[in-house]
Amino acid sequence: MSAVTGMGVVAPNGDRTEEYWNSILAGRSGLGPITRFDAGGYPVTRGGESSFVAKGRVPGRLIAETDRFTQMALAMSEMALDDAGVDPAGLPEYEMAVTTASSSGGTDFGQREIEKLWRSGPRHVGAYQSIAWFYAASTGQIAIRHKMRGPCGVICAEQAGGLDAAAHSSRLLRDGVRLALAGGTDASLCPYGLVAQLSNGRLSRSGTYLPFDERADGYLPGEGGAMLTIEPADTKKAKYGYIAGHAATFDPPPWSDRPPALRRAITGALADAAAAPDDIDVVFADAAGVPELDRQEAEAIAGVFGRNAVPVTAPKTMTGRLYAGGGALDLATALLALRDQVIPPTVGIESPVEGLGLDLVRDRPRPARLRAALVIARGYGGFNSAIVIRARRT
Repeated sequence: MSAVTGMGVVAPNGDRTEEYWNSILAGRSGLGPITRFDAGGYPVTRGGESSFVAKGRVPGRLIAETDRFTQMALAMSEMALDDAGVDPAGLPEYEMAVTTASSSGGTDFGQREIEKLWRSGPRHVGAYQSIAWFYAASTGQIAIRHKMRGPCGVICAEQAGGLDAAAHSSRLLRDGVRLALAGGTDASLCPYGLVAQLSNGRLSRSGTYLPFDERADGYLPGEGGAMLTIEPADTKKAKYGYIAGHAATFDPPPWSDRPPALRRAITGALADAAAAPDDIDVVFADAAGVPELDRQEAEAIAGVFGRNAVPVTAPKTMTGRLYAGGGALDLATALLALRDQVIPPTVGIESPVEGLGLDLVRDRPRPARLRAALVIARGYGGFNSAIVIRARRT
């Protein structure tokens, strides 16, 4: 078990942690028309754009060298360290670690450089193209900036990656790491990035994101994520709670007759946390917004906890799915819920699918005694991840 002592959030409805959390509790959505480019010719024209501006929050030299997803990660890491009251300069360099998750890398930066290549030729392509597009760029830039020379890595598991990154960092603390930064970001609301997202066939053509609703036809994309400062569980600074257990599984191929592996991830996370289903007071759902995937997730939750036996929520209906940033943001949201003893709502669900067996928290926050939460994330391609967190000790 490890302690979460600091947090930084950038999301479509708030580019700082408390701003985001206040928006979630107020039911304020960050979804709207895509404005960063003319999306009129695309089948998806809505998403979750963040108001984040790198200037003033990221050193100017790094702004020129990095993509938006890395700039967000750098800003969130600063927030997470400040929130934890940590000065990395005061810790041994080789006892600090960084693990981030990304599913797309620097698509916006890459698109600009490819445009230069075709418009003006190879001499006009910047040298930083070689690293800024790379999905590991955020880990490298954070580690260099804060001189964190311990174990550093990146996880590519789409939405599940943000949870896997936090769990991986938590395990590193068992091997002598004193502090880890962990989380995930994605920022692919550019023409190249949107075209790549369309290929999975899961984005909503109606411009809505309504998981577990009769009208569901997919999800809307967003940008942002979260970074966490993670320290040993014996710290007295467990501001947000503890990472208690984790498990990851991989679904069989679509042509297999074997069942999806999400339920096994849930039971594995509970076992790793030495928790029983009755110990969990809220589930933060993956909430794909795709009817068949929603049904599979509902069956897994009801199969483990019982029908309508545990509150279920999906605040990402206010942000869209942020890919690798989405799992990290859900984890941060769940930790804030434990801190304030309130379950944030799922918004916009007017026609819930009958028979799913979910006690879905809708429209407004629900105060509750929250001792522990389960966060679920699934990534396109078969990734499943589940993590159990516990409230801070009082």
